[in-house]
Amino acid sequence: MIIGKNIHKKFNDLEILKGLDISIQQGEIVSIVGSSGAGKTTLLTILGTLDRPSQGELIINNQDVFKLNDKKLAAFRNSQIGFVFQFHQLLPEFNALENICLPAFIANKSKKESENRAYELLELFNLSNRALHKPSELSGGEQQRIAVARALINNPSVIFADEPSGNLDSQNASELHELFFKLRELYNQTFVIVTHNNDLAKKADRILMMKDGKILI
Repeated sequence: MIIGKNIHKKFNDLEILKGLDISIQQGEIVSIVGSSGAGKTTLLTILGTLDRPSQGELIINNQDVFKLNDKKLAAFRNSQIGFVFQFHQLLPEFNALENICLPAFIANKSKKESENRAYELLELFNLSNRALHKPSELSGGEQQRIAVARALINNPSVIFADEPSGNLDSQNASELHELFFKLRELYNQTFVIVTHNNDLAKKADRILMMKDGKILI
């Protein structure tokens, strides 16, 4: 489902990614681990099409994504890719329901369709009673589950997560990890997760170790 070939990324004279290859199957949960500075987040931003590589090729769902212009790439990203970050990045002025719906509105889906899907996700995550609460009125675990629901609103093929449980206590982290596997069972979605959490890494179908801009295993 995801094939990256000879991916390089340079910032001026600093080479962050050094010609790595990566292949991920549909429905696979893959964790990417490694020390700080190994290039994990840089790789994730390129796989998620948030940044373009200095050199290399990336194919997602048979689409050579970096041959698309910026407008078409943004549309592809909105429909095919979901993101979960360490800090939930919910908009404070919007309630939970509105935050979840934002990617659907960007995709020009109707208010009714978007809200119906958002309520389905809220029910799935046991958050139906929190739909009209703003982020400041939610716990850290609730905020992160709302962020996951936002990532899922357009039924993307793949979810990229960057330290998704890094800002949660152990109980909420464990619940979030279990949620990823539940979502895979329900929707056969692919998850690519950068993490320092050993428990989450070990639960994944496969662990990719990064060091000095390359994948070791």
